[in-house]
Amino acid sequence: MNPKIQELLDRIRQIEEEIEQEVQRRRAELQADFDNRRIRFEREVLAQQRRFKTGLLKYLLGARLRNVVTAPVIYAVFFPLLLLDLVVTLYQWICFPLYGIALVRRRDYLVFDRAHLAYLNLIEKFNCAYCSYGNGLAAYVTEVIARTEKYWCPIKHARRLMRAHPYYDGFVDYGDAAAYRNELRVLRAELARIGAAEGK
Repeated sequence: MNPKIQELLDRIRQIEEEIEQEVQRRRAELQADFDNRRIRFEREVLAQQRRFKTGLLKYLLGARLRNVVTAPVIYAVFFPLLLLDLVVTLYQWICFPLYGIALVRRRDYLVFDRAHLAYLNLIEKFNCAYCSYGNGLAAYVTEVIARTEKYWCPIKHARRLMRAHPYYDGFVDYGDAAAYRNELRVLRAELARIGAAEGK
């Protein structure tokens, strides 16, 4: 990889680490404690949060008509999402071991922690779980497809991507045939090491 690009990527990773430290500092301010993958708030914090909770009846009566009318359309997407989840999970279970690619842990991408927020009512918690599932599934599917792309066609595009997956920067430059032939085996071997790094 180009040394200048590697230097820039290292700076990006450093900034991402700083952002994560700031997020953790803010969580500590809000007294959110992680306990075995669950978040636990102190009693006083929960009492404070409950003061901002909107009751179900008030929430339903205050709902905008457009939100009520479009709700069935939004929730109908659940079934295609479920099918996608099933197909992608089966795909990786069947193919990844054959290719020597580490399996993607689905649970790392599906995070349902908003149910612990005392200021959300039952409908809001359900909506948050639905969005968490959809976005988590999208991230999970992206990771499975990204590993597949790294195995089969790790070549950068000629055009800039809006949001590239984390492996993309390590792909071979567009049009560099010699590097592609030389690097393909190395890039595939990296996929097997991903599992070891994740503790699988």
